Amino acid sequence: MDIVTKIVKAQNPEARIIYTDYGKVALNDIMGTGLFDFAKAETMAGWYKELMGEHTPETEEYGITSFVYRSKKPFHPQRFYEFTQKSHSGVIRAKGFFWLASCMHWVGELAIAGALLCHQAAGEWWANIPQDSWPQDEEWRKMLDEIWSEPFGDRRQEMAFIGTDMDEESIRQQLEACLLTKKEMKSDWKSWEKLPDPFPEWNIEQLQDAG
Repeated sequence: MDIVTKIVKAQNPEARIIYTDYGKVALNDIMGTGLFDFAKAETMAGWYKELMGEHTPETEEYGITSFVYRSKKPFHPQRFYEFTQKSHSGVIRAKGFFWLASCMHWVGELAIAGALLCHQAAGEWWANIPQDSWPQDEEWRKMLDEIWSEPFGDRRQEMAFIGTDMDEESIRQQLEACLLTKKEMKSDWKSWEKLPDPFPEWNIEQLQDAG
């Protein structure tokens, strides 16, 4: 029971939990409650709260910890792919964006839920989009300014990890090892496109299919 509670709290800290014996529960507690709102649920997800800096202390009661990994350097595609092929003990949920050196245009999205891990294109970095096509909203511009860094704009690594008994230091070290080295960073970024890249090719059709 305790581990199930941990997992539910990691997935959605705001979820209402009802403890039962043999599934005995009043129907009016689960049917037609009007409690579920998909848009709200997305922002209540543990990984989303962590990325937004909204730590949820109640999860500590269940032994759940979380952290956000961030970097302004690109991942070497081969090394990061190998990271995604490993199991990471204690990680229950992870989600966020990543930047492959071999794909300067594309935002990569990583999602881990239990034993399931997937990665895909999530769109283009704003640095790759002409500024006359950017939103004019002042709050949006302020947000972009906060994450912008020359010479690569908004390209970055930003992933939230949530789990129980995670080895945060080990995961961080593994991710740091995936980044381009100082020597690799000094080479022309166009040469990065030639780096070994086992990830599937990303294209606009993939995004349309995902949508």
